[in-house]
Amino acid sequence: MFQSLIPSVALIYERLPEIFPEGTENRNYVVREMAARAIFVMFYTGAIDGAERWIRPSQVTGMSDEQAVLVDEGSRAAWVTMSLEQKNWRTSSAWYAENSREPVRDETLRNGLVALRAVVERPGVPTTSSKPKYALEKEFAGLFDPNLVGSDLERMITLWQESHLSKAAISRFRLVKHGATLAVDAVKVNFPNGEFRSLAPGASSAIAKAVIEVFAPRFLKHPAILWLSESGNKVVARDEALANALGLKIDASKALPDVILVDLGSDIGGADMKVVFTEVVATDGPINRERKTALTRLALEAGFVEQQLLFLTAFMDRASGPFRKSIAELAWGSYAWCVSEPDNIIELRDSLFVNCLVGETGSNSFL
Repeated sequence: MFQSLIPSVALIYERLPEIFPEGTENRNYVVREMAARAIFVMFYTGAIDGAERWIRPSQVTGMSDEQAVLVDEGSRAAWVTMSLEQKNWRTSSAWYAENSREPVRDETLRNGLVALRAVVERPGVPTTSSKPKYALEKEFAGLFDPNLVGSDLERMITLWQESHLSKAAISRFRLVKHGATLAVDAVKVNFPNGEFRSLAPGASSAIAKAVIEVFAPRFLKHPAILWLSESGNKVVARDEALANALGLKIDASKALPDVILVDLGSDIGGADMKVVFTEVVATDGPINRERKTALTRLALEAGFVEQQLLFLTAFMDRASGPFRKSIAELAWGSYAWCVSEPDNIIELRDSLFVNCLVGETGSNSFL
């Protein structure tokens, strides 16, 4: 017996972003139309965990709009038999080209829905086998009940997330959501010395706040803020006393980064002091090779020593468009950090970048 109630592709597509919010790993794989169609085919064939029915990727690519509206049990059973046992069963109106099986299998299923425990794999079937082996996780399937709406739907989604997603995944998209909430209103930033500053509403301000309040105490021993600006080159904070104590010259007319962090180390101005030039990326503007070269030149002119310089690009999340757009541009010999995964850092190590390697001291510190 097939399940009588089949959610439409449109309903599935509408709910996927609610189930997998911003911050979900490989989110683009599991909220796109291909994912909605793959889930629909599992409903259509009755491939739900416990029913001992399974699909293979070719059934997703071979489904058509004409077939999808034939939801009586006889039509569905006939299509399952045909799509699994006959050759050349595809119609000219199939959803995808025959060679589109790999994106369905590798992206939508294996690295997407299976990894997130929304789809289960049939035990004992080798990876390379053509046998059908994918089915919807039963509780996940329940989230697409058309009669489940409003607060009841929200509650069920939350329960599923908490019972099926990892703590790291839940923390990640909650941090992204928190950043989006912060960006709506003026952003209040707490400096390491206890002072407060206000930034204009926006995603950049939310990321800058996290750099100062979260990144700095995690990765620097004795952090201080030497410089903070926002869009339009508006100077929000400039610590002239610290700059003078360090013998540095900060020229506001230069193309400075969004944030300049200083790790004072064990002694102000000592050899273990580090300066972290940080660009905040909500849309574009990472530290690429040209930007790193320009900042190095400015730093040397201001009195810094090259061995004390570090370069950081801060993003909201690895799954976000700005990160995916910028990753290929990031300069070798720099770092990337995401608000959504605060305990981790990405190092783009080059052959000359051997000083201050994260993790080699056994702690979350640049030193």
